[in-house]
Amino acid sequence: MPRLKASAELLEDRRRRALALLDEGCSLNEVGRQIGCNASSVMRWRDARRQGGDEALQVRFSPGRPLKLAATRRKKLVRLLLKGPLAQGYRTNLWTTARIAALIESEFGVSYHPDHIGRLMHDLGWTPQKPERRALERNEEEIERWKQKAWPRIKKTPQGWAPASSLPMNRAS
Repeated sequence: MPRLKASAELLEDRRRRALALLDEGCSLNEVGRQIGCNASSVMRWRDARRQGGDEALQVRFSPGRPLKLAATRRKKLVRLLLKGPLAQGYRTNLWTTARIAALIESEFGVSYHPDHIGRLMHDLGWTPQKPERRALERNEEEIERWKQKAWPRIKKTPQGWAPASSLPMNRAS
């Protein structure tokens, strides 16, 4: 069974309940069934309590892999990103994951796969954005005038509309 995802207090309470049942005379397997864990976990908790007392039942933090960019470097990255891609020498004002990966590589000497950059940006509170695709020659006033004058004239109207018959068209069917 995988480890439960809960607060440290809940996990420690679970361990203490399991050991209390064990102290009452229940077997390892019975305690495991009642608590919802493997008997080997109960045995491990029992042995830990024997060796280290109640402090041994505390949940330890599992740190995982250390971050490639420390908090100070992440703050500097955000400042660089806020300056925009044009400040970094790119021709368009659009950050892509490949561009951000290249920026991190050149500024900090840390390589990230472009696919991982999305997770890093999410951790920094950034969300993916797509620029609107609009022609440079777009004239909003002309478009609004067309909507007001031309569109009502050419739009289909419900005149002549009639519901279709529910009877089949072919009498032989």
